[in-house]
Amino acid sequence: MTTSAKSVIDLKPMGDRVVVRPSEQEGMTKGGIFLPDTAQERPQKGEVVATGPGRVLHNGKLVEMEVKAGDTVIYSKYAGTEIEVQDQELLVLGANDILAVFT
Repeated sequence: MTTSAKSVIDLKPMGDRVVVRPSEQEGMTKGGIFLPDTAQERPQKGEVVATGPGRVLHNGKLVEMEVKAGDTVIYSKYAGTEIEVQDQELLVLGANDILAVFT
């Protein structure tokens, strides 16, 4: 398991799963209108907190993860499972739900 320096969690994703801390959404529009939580869209950007070892192919070879803890990623809008660990809102995604990595 790989974890970032900012957060130490007791969570080990399995296979090609990734744990992401979603970015905070702004509660106000560019025009200055306040948006309540129910009107805000789900974030699609976050920081990778932990990764699994990777995917095992049918021939037994391990395909290692392309992302690592600390990477900032863009992921599919409705992907993953939301969980709460140690008072942190986290998202568990499959590696195929990650669309891009910020460099």
